[in-house]
Amino acid sequence: MSPVALVTGTSSGIGLSSAVVAAKHGFTVVATMRDTAKDGALRTAADAAGITLDVRRLDVVDGASITSCIDGVVADHGSLDVLVNNAGRGFVGTIEQVSMEEMREIMEVNFFGVVATTKASLPHLRASGGRVVTVTSVGGVVGQPFNEAYCAAKFAVEGFMESLAPVAATIGVHVSVIEPGPVATEFVNNVGVDVEKMFAEGGDYTPAMQAYLTHVMAEFANPESVQTGDDVADVVLTAMVTDSPEFRHQTSRWAKEFCSYKISDHDGSAVVGMTSDWVK
Repeated sequence: MSPVALVTGTSSGIGLSSAVVAAKHGFTVVATMRDTAKDGALRTAADAAGITLDVRRLDVVDGASITSCIDGVVADHGSLDVLVNNAGRGFVGTIEQVSMEEMREIMEVNFFGVVATTKASLPHLRASGGRVVTVTSVGGVVGQPFNEAYCAAKFAVEGFMESLAPVAATIGVHVSVIEPGPVATEFVNNVGVDVEKMFAEGGDYTPAMQAYLTHVMAEFANPESVQTGDDVADVVLTAMVTDSPEFRHQTSRWAKEFCSYKISDHDGSAVVGMTSDWVK
């Protein structure tokens, strides 16, 4: 029997690519998304790859949805061997100009959704000796201007998983995180930034916003930094199948170099100095 992998957030981007790549590698893949009416791109990719996916609804901020999906997967397929936490959303804005409701929403989707899905999966992963693979971001290592909410959530995910990893290992479950840099997927479009409105309402922050967005657009236009969803999915697959997976996987040389600012920055001056240049 092939191992069973559940992947969240598969309607586009990294999640879509990870579901397809895992199925091509021999996994029985349960590809989940909040709204299964948006499964068109996923099914088209699956048909092109000649693979079959089990597409189900899972909303990571709805506890009943999580429980129903995971219980159904185990009932129908007999086990759960890998959980790939990928569902999430981006957000751009600085704290003075965003509401606490927006901050909480980002934490719910990007952090508490991961926690809840992992919690519900662990009894089944313990039974199978399985794995938790979570897509975070270089923004979970290095804080970035105008990304306070997003980076806070990703920092929280990294701390949660880093703390869970040694505990989960005692029950035979391996935990890994995946840290992509810029990825050319629908994730960027789904951030939903109205640039003109943001500048018009930016007040004292407008010059810094303009400088920041110029920097970001340059990174997404740079072939040395930007990756595709398929590129990242290959790293996700490595964490799913390798005999001795590492805890932390950067997905490119650019991501490794970017994260190294933080890893070697004992007093914080290198990171703050680097990101300060983005808003000048």
